[in-house]
Amino acid sequence: MSWAGRSSVVTGAGGFIGSHLVEGLVASGARVKALVHYNALGSTGNLALLGASTLAKVEIVAGDVRDAFAMRSLVRGADVVFHLAALIGIPYSYVAPSSYVDTNVGGTLNLLEAARTEGVGRLVVTSTSETYGTAQVVPIGEGHPAVAQSPYAATKIGADQLALSYHRAFAVPVSVVRPFNTFGPRQSTRAVLPTIITQALSGSPVLRLGSLEPRRDLTYVTDTVAGFLLLAERDEAVGRATNLGTGASRSVGELVKLVSEIVGRRLVVEQDPNRMRPELSEVQELCADASFARSLGWQPAVSIEQGLRATVDYFRMSKTEPVGAAAPYLT
Repeated sequence: MSWAGRSSVVTGAGGFIGSHLVEGLVASGARVKALVHYNALGSTGNLALLGASTLAKVEIVAGDVRDAFAMRSLVRGADVVFHLAALIGIPYSYVAPSSYVDTNVGGTLNLLEAARTEGVGRLVVTSTSETYGTAQVVPIGEGHPAVAQSPYAATKIGADQLALSYHRAFAVPVSVVRPFNTFGPRQSTRAVLPTIITQALSGSPVLRLGSLEPRRDLTYVTDTVAGFLLLAERDEAVGRATNLGTGASRSVGELVKLVSEIVGRRLVVEQDPNRMRPELSEVQELCADASFARSLGWQPAVSIEQGLRATVDYFRMSKTEPVGAAAPYLT
C-alpha cells in the first residue's frame, strides 16, 4: 500500500514512539494530523525536536483523548488512526490509578466510538507487553494469558479488550499492536535504558538502579514504527493483537555491561530501593514471539548494539540530565 496522500492521525504524537511514527508517516508521504495533550505551556513534546521540513507537513492539534466530542472531530475523514495517547509510567499508576482508567480505558473508548461513528478506514490501538505479566511461557505469544501486575497494565488490558470487542460487535477495523520494550532517541530518562545511559554519561562511576534481574526484549524505535505502518496496511492484522519484539531478552545487568562497553567506562551499580517495584508487581521476564508479525513481512533491522550506540550518541549530544535519585519505582 502506498501512503502517499493518505490521511493519518496520530494520538500521543508528542511522545517517544509517537514522534518517531509522525516522522515515518511524513517520510512515507502521508498527510499527518498529530494530537498532542493540551497544556498551558503550549508544549508539543517531542514533536518540537523534529526538523522544520518535517513539521511543515504536520498539522498539530492540541486536545485530550478524554474528550469524546474532540475525538470525533479529530478523526473525521481519516484513512488511518494510530492511537498511542496514554498514561504510560508504571510508577505513577501506583499513586493515581483512577487517572489511568480515565485516560487509557476511557480515552480508548472515545477513539473507538469516534472511529465507528466517522467510518475510519483503520484504527491501530497501541497496547504493551506489560499486559502479559511475567512470562509463563517463553517466548510470549499473543495467546499468553493477560496478567496485570500494575494498575497501568490493568488499564491497557481493559483498553485492548474494548478495542477487540468493537471489532466483533460493530465491525470497526481495529488492530491491536503490542510492542515489547522500545528504545531509542527521545525516550524518557525514566525508562531503564536512558536511565543507565544518562547516568553513565554524567561522569559518576556509580549507577543508582533498581533490580538488575528483570529481562526485557528490546526493539529499536524505527523497527517498532515499521511494524505500526505494516499492521495498518494488512487486513490480516484486523481483529487481533500482534506482538512486535526481537525474540531475545536481556537482563538489566546485561544492559549495564553493554552500555559500559559503549561509553568506555567501568560502571558500578548501587541498588536504590526507591527504584524498585513492589515485589509482586515486578515483571521478571518479557520476551516476544513475533512470528505473526514476521509472517506479514516485519523484520527488525537494527541490532541491540547498533541501537544502543545510536541512543548513546543522542543522549551524549543532547546532554540530558539523569533522573534524580528520588524517582520511585523506576521501570
